[in-house]
Amino acid sequence: MPIITYRNDNFVCETGETVLDCLLRHKQEAPSSCRSGVCQSCLMQNLNGTPPSNTSQNGIKDTFQAQGYFLPCVCIPTGDMEICQPNRDAVGKTIAKILSKTMLNNDVLRLTLQCADVFNFRAGQFISVHRPDGLIRSYSIANRNNSSGILELHVRRLPGGQMSGWIHDVLIDGSRVELTGPSGNCFYIPSDIDGGLLLIGTGTGLAPLAGIVNDALMHGHNGPIRLYHGSWQPEGLYLIEELQKLAAKHTNFEYVPCVDQNALDFMKAGRADQIAFRENANLKSWRVFLCGHPEMVKSARKQAFLLGASMSRIYADPFVVSKPFDSNIMI
Repeated sequence: MPIITYRNDNFVCETGETVLDCLLRHKQEAPSSCRSGVCQSCLMQNLNGTPPSNTSQNGIKDTFQAQGYFLPCVCIPTGDMEICQPNRDAVGKTIAKILSKTMLNNDVLRLTLQCADVFNFRAGQFISVHRPDGLIRSYSIANRNNSSGILELHVRRLPGGQMSGWIHDVLIDGSRVELTGPSGNCFYIPSDIDGGLLLIGTGTGLAPLAGIVNDALMHGHNGPIRLYHGSWQPEGLYLIEELQKLAAKHTNFEYVPCVDQNALDFMKAGRADQIAFRENANLKSWRVFLCGHPEMVKSARKQAFLLGASMSRIYADPFVVSKPFDSNIMI
């Protein structure tokens, strides 16, 4: 009979029994509601492969499916499973060494790190950086996974920012930092390669989007890929030359820099989301990626849905500024 491993305990699953029923029979804490695969309140993650039945992943966003998420209330295991509650029981940790620090504009730093251990991630996910005094901040991964263990983060210096100030001013090449993760479901799945991808970001919301674009192109995505990056002033944009070269190399990729004020000749004047939706007014069957200011992400998610995008194909990562950290160490 299948063995279910959950929170370091093993439980025998009876023939024809669902994973959820097995856990409840063994008096394990497991959230649930409808018990029929509709509400998704029982969502869990399989850590050792694909869940045994496609029906156990019905209705789940494709980025969740790719990470082994499933509905235990309708999943009847055919073999042993190691499972956890999402974003609770499975948190990877690694130590990374700083390889380089490069300024991309006046306040955005490209931080390149080498992980000491195998660190599986997808471009667009995020990791958490731990400062020795306990301060933790999350940053999106800007590069695709090439099995080298190298991570690229874009860190904007915030006024009074304790973590960003520490990264900009204190860390040097060779410094080591603790990382946890990866987390997040805003990444590219190599399916529907002829469908359209619309990506809209502000500020360092470009980091995950640039990674997603490169990942899609490396997987041979054929459909249109349109990236709109916005800033208040031209000085707030970055990676302009890199993205222009990428667009020149791939005819299906279009990069559109947008600024609210003082737009240069090759830029468009206005908010990135408004320009993007004006130029892409029918989003039926498109995948939409939104990263950056929370208000932009919130309004753009609604607008994308109104223009035909399915909610299951809208991937959002709002960048929320963290509250001050109560510590004797002030950076």
